[in-house]
Amino acid sequence: MFRESMDPASGMLFVYEGPRRVAFWMKNTLIPLDMVFADATGRVTRVHSGAVPLDETPIDGGEDVQFVLEINGGMAARLGLVPGAEMRHPLIGQAAVWPCD
Repeated sequence: MFRESMDPASGMLFVYEGPRRVAFWMKNTLIPLDMVFADATGRVTRVHSGAVPLDETPIDGGEDVQFVLEINGGMAARLGLVPGAEMRHPLIGQAAVWPCD
């Protein structure tokens, strides 16, 4: 929140204790973001591209979300992040579709 820019290789990963329905909004967020929602295994379930700065409309991530990655707007398309893609991160754990070594 309140950032005027973000390095292209940066982002924020939200990690929930267990899968749940989530919704995000852009209040106090000054830059457009892509939101990548993933299940407990790291499989991407939904991508919301180009969330509008300062918009308070809820962005529904759907059911069974355990991870949400926020990155610069347009980055999800550039990286090929679509539903079914697999995220890899140490916090995703052993149940991951693509575990870290």
